[in-house]
Amino acid sequence: SGKKPGGQQNHPGSGLSLLKSPDETVVHQPKACAQCPQADQCQSGRLSDNRYEIDIRIETRVVAHRVACRCCLLQQGAEISGTFPEHIRSRLQYGSNLTAFAVALNSRGMVSLNRTHELLSGVFGIPISTGTLQNMVSSFANRLSPVVKQIREAIVNQRLVHFDETGIRAEGQLRWLHSASDARYTYLSAEAKRGKEGMDASGVLPDYTGTAIHDCWMPYWSYPKIRHGLCNAHLLRELTGQLENHPEQTWLNEMIDLLLAMKQVKKIAVDHQLEHLDDRDWQVFSDRYDQLVKKGIELNPIAEKAKGTRGRKKRGKIRALVDRFETHKAAICLFVTDFSVPFDNNQAERDVRMAKVKQKVSGCFRTMDGARDFATTMSYLGTAAKQGKSAFHAVLSALQGNAQTLIFQAD
Repeated sequence: SGKKPGGQQNHPGSGLSLLKSPDETVVHQPKACAQCPQADQCQSGRLSDNRYEIDIRIETRVVAHRVACRCCLLQQGAEISGTFPEHIRSRLQYGSNLTAFAVALNSRGMVSLNRTHELLSGVFGIPISTGTLQNMVSSFANRLSPVVKQIREAIVNQRLVHFDETGIRAEGQLRWLHSASDARYTYLSAEAKRGKEGMDASGVLPDYTGTAIHDCWMPYWSYPKIRHGLCNAHLLRELTGQLENHPEQTWLNEMIDLLLAMKQVKKIAVDHQLEHLDDRDWQVFSDRYDQLVKKGIELNPIAEKAKGTRGRKKRGKIRALVDRFETHKAAICLFVTDFSVPFDNNQAERDVRMAKVKQKVSGCFRTMDGARDFATTMSYLGTAAKQGKSAFHAVLSALQGNAQTLIFQAD
């Protein structure tokens, strides 16, 4: 961007501020008064300055739950007893705060089970096993199934949704994490396949009828009920890559300039609170687009198939790119013909990025059940984050049975 690192001039800033009234006040007297025999007789002076130290207190609390028995006079002296709360189910168990902290570390924090075990043991002195931590994570994911199903249904009903998929390792094989999301909801699912079979299993695209933003992966075009919008960031990367290897293909650079020009003109129009481009402006862009596609076709003709040969003649990467621009003009230019459509698919890419971080930390998922637990948990936590909720608060709310309220309270 050409900007210097760090905070930019006139930015609002987010410096440290006092969170609450001080819990303790320490007054520091002059050093000369420490050994002075007349110190108690001196008149108290003013406070010259204030500084504040924000710290945390790390402690482990053990709560003893005891059931009392009494002889009831109203029941002729019969012995009656209290009952344990519903969440107290065993003689010795971990509380909801500890469970929420462990699950948040392992999921949103991307901390491995072994390191979570080390943190809890070293900081809090709690020798919790990795097996118990795994049970916490799995149990939490199972608890989330109803709310994640609601998130999927909510996404199916949105007017515009971003789609993407990324590879993950599970059971020693390549599996796929499918993503469907918008600015408010995140839905992830771990599937065995990448293409249409995996998309169908994910459960969004078969029922979706709105605008889908995606890359040019062929299976997306097998859903005729949706309106397609292509990610122009992907196309810009392809154009740039081909231009670096084939500088003689001048149409590549001109197409890059055209896409960026359309993006800039749309931004100016939106800044002026316009809802669409003037028809003449769009016609200029459309004609220029067609000219560049025609130029690309002329520079990259498909060789005639020799007699006696079978199959299609190879087009090459550049001609395939030209054909993509010719075939999918409406989807590529949708961002400028409909201002509600974004230029790129960055929303989906952000939502699947955490899976790559998880892979770097853990290497792989040992089972598909573990991969599905991760997808379920991150669907809930990703949605909660978009609504301004911290991972710890979101996990704690779910453990207390308030997941639906937290996610759908604005609805």
